[in-house]
Amino acid sequence: MIIVIQCSDRVGLVGAIASALAKQQLNIITMREYVDKVENMFFMRLEVEEIEDVPGLETSIRAMLPKGALIIINPVPQKKIVVMVTKEYHCLADILVRNYFKTLGATVQCVIGNHAVLHDICKRFDMPFFLVPHEGKTKEEFEREISDIVLPFEPDYIVLAKFMRILSPSLVAKFPMRVINIHHSFLPAFIGANPYRQAFERGVKLIGATAHFVSNELDEGPIIAQQIIPANHSFTVTDMVKAGKEIETSVLAYALKMVFEDRVFVHKNKTVVFD
Repeated sequence: MIIVIQCSDRVGLVGAIASALAKQQLNIITMREYVDKVENMFFMRLEVEEIEDVPGLETSIRAMLPKGALIIINPVPQKKIVVMVTKEYHCLADILVRNYFKTLGATVQCVIGNHAVLHDICKRFDMPFFLVPHEGKTKEEFEREISDIVLPFEPDYIVLAKFMRILSPSLVAKFPMRVINIHHSFLPAFIGANPYRQAFERGVKLIGATAHFVSNELDEGPIIAQQIIPANHSFTVTDMVKAGKEIETSVLAYALKMVFEDRVFVHKNKTVVFD
């Protein structure tokens, strides 16, 4: 059973929480905690033995915490996700393989694409694919069609696996801090389109990828994970794109693992990740 806690900090929180668990005769299997001294915030993730009286345990722990504390006990172990794509296959393929072999930590409910390019790979994995073209529609019409598909699935998260469209604030607001994007650069460098060409023209010696939660600001949401790999003067734009696809897949897979295992906490525009 997993317990996640986020609240303002004060002296004695760890001991108080441990005491509440001890009174329930619960053994702590693992515990991670962190205090952000600047923001005076406390973050904790615990794995404990199973208990039948979850509401009673929550009441007992909450009594030990500052007012307004976030506490979630026994989060859903197997998350539900919807994946959104455009034309690039690498991140989607990795997700579909992990989903097929049940190593993703979540269950993919469907894939939504604004082009039909990736329909075939979804068909090979017997995964529902919904084509929602954006051409000839207003942004509102396009996103209304997406919402009509997504909402009945009641996903825990939406994963933008190279979905090359900017979501409106109204759609993002329906899934606050629940939309995860993989961006093909080491943010905050090279925001927006064609980051590898930007990187090539700038002559960088490192290229990277960033997985982050989507906010209303383009590529400015809280960062979950980042990785970099070296580049040199011999790299063409094509070389950078090829190397970038590999690191994008790796970063997104790691970020999803952290999120699905309830290891990621968000406060303002930063994250705490208990890896």
